[in-house]
Amino acid sequence: MSMPKPEEESKAYFRSLVPEDPRIQTRPMFGNLAAVVNGNMFLALFGSEVAVRLSDEDRAKLLQEAGASPFEPMPGRAMKEYVVLPEAWRKSRKKAEEWVGRSFAWASQMPPKKK
Repeated sequence: MSMPKPEEESKAYFRSLVPEDPRIQTRPMFGNLAAVVNGNMFLALFGSEVAVRLSDEDRAKLLQEAGASPFEPMPGRAMKEYVVLPEAWRKSRKKAEEWVGRSFAWASQMPPKKK
């Protein structure tokens, strides 16, 4: 399986969504990008898709939004805690920023990953 590569526009969109916080690191991941806090990924770019990590309750809410979908980097193998933001939100950043904020808050509460 080949990994989708993000175009520059998607990389710029992803970077613009990363909150300003000194605890956040943005790093390459499988030819794409990820934002992590305390070693826990909360925001992912996979090709042109941007996915957020959420609590069960928030995940259910986001999946009710038109265009949102489970994050499946491999078809049929969803990453349980992640949801892809609707593509249409690229033009309506307020909603995307709200959900990225929820994702960051959720991941910030997780115990730091051990190296």
